[in-house]
Amino acid sequence: QIQLAESGGDSVLPGESLRLSCAVSGDLNGRVCMSWFRQLPGGEREGVAAITVPGGSMYYAEFVRGRFTVSRDSTKKTLYLQMKNLKPEDTGMYYCAAKRDSCPSWDYPSRYSTWGQGTQVTVSS
Repeated sequence: QIQLAESGGDSVLPGESLRLSCAVSGDLNGRVCMSWFRQLPGGEREGVAAITVPGGSMYYAEFVRGRFTVSRDSTKKTLYLQMKNLKPEDTGMYYCAAKRDSCPSWDYPSRYSTWGQGTQVTVSS
């Protein structure tokens, strides 16, 4: 059983940076896809980035490519999302998620069985 807990959400100005963390507990043996999703106000949950465990292959949504970086610290069992040059349209609730599979089709939320509680990111001047 995998459990996830996000942290690091905050209110920032446009152009600033933020790093989200997702503490992972439980069994990560085997192939796991660890992902970040977000849900914008009034919108659907959408995939932001993913990383395979093990292996470290990374996947990004086109709208964050070049601004966001997904990474994992295996010793701390923590997933990160480094976000740079944040924009007001990045405002939303950010979730980490895990599924026991590789990461093709990583951006379909219905394929994930494990979710964190979310952390709020607000970008506003």
